[in-house]
Amino acid sequence: MQALLNAIATMALPTDAQRVFHGRGGLYPGCEQWALDAFPPVLVLTSFQAVSEDELTAIGTALSARWHQIAPTQSLNWVFQCRAEGHIETRLMSGTVPDPHVVTENGTSFRVHVLKGQNHGLFLDMAEGREWVRHMVRNYSSDQPRLKVLNLFAYTCAFSVVALQAGAKQVVNVDMSHGAMAIGQQNHPLNSISTGATFLMHDIFKTWAKITRSGPYGLVIVDPPSYQKGSFIATKDYAKLMRRLPELLAPGGFALLCLNAPELGLDFLQNQMQELAPELKFVERVANPAAFADVSPERSLKVLAYQMPPLPASMESAA
Repeated sequence: MQALLNAIATMALPTDAQRVFHGRGGLYPGCEQWALDAFPPVLVLTSFQAVSEDELTAIGTALSARWHQIAPTQSLNWVFQCRAEGHIETRLMSGTVPDPHVVTENGTSFRVHVLKGQNHGLFLDMAEGREWVRHMVRNYSSDQPRLKVLNLFAYTCAFSVVALQAGAKQVVNVDMSHGAMAIGQQNHPLNSISTGATFLMHDIFKTWAKITRSGPYGLVIVDPPSYQKGSFIATKDYAKLMRRLPELLAPGGFALLCLNAPELGLDFLQNQMQELAPELKFVERVANPAAFADVSPERSLKVLAYQMPPLPASMESAA
């Protein structure tokens, strides 16, 4: 636990939502169970193993001491969540949690809910993926029509907000969760976005006709859960999405494929893409945020960008 205490003792006052300590990356032996996140003005400590009250007291003391140093006029608000099998709990340890609770990331605002459920409304490890989307949309070819984006497994629509901020014409968000999509619908006006977003609360695999009608897309984002019974199992279902990409993408369009499954390496995505969508060219692996450094890049979050070939110059001229 000492590495966690050391990180607390040196942390800066967080302003954006971010990870403070990432024990799950394996770089701090003995601290693999711990993660500390900032959802200002709240800190969220997560343990993936059962912990004692003495351990929580020691961490609380460290947090209080550091908070007094970096924010002496502010109260310390922190939440503890345990995700160990048989010990699932979420507990407010000190202070309060705003309601509504809005955080920022690179100037964009998002609603979060740190006291309800295990997913808080914004996946912090996808911060660089969101910046990749922002940059890609901003730099979309000026001689092309404004970009249409398909956001599959949209969750709370963070990708949609970023894409529309960057100048996308339309984003089609698809997700089965009415609760998550309701938050996504709130996230858009929170950022002064009133047009351009469509919300389809359907099973993706039963909605292809609607999805295809709104295409083709200049960007398709695929960010599914790795395993969610009744919704998506990566080893079985990812291939179904890959096969669809060539018909969904406009010439020169991009696909961003995301996978957060430690047991599945890069080759799981790359080999299947080579087999099922060979038209698409691998562009790059998007780096994860530095705070999520991992002893094994193969186990960490994988975000891969692919591109459809553009139309040949002769066909563009004819068009």
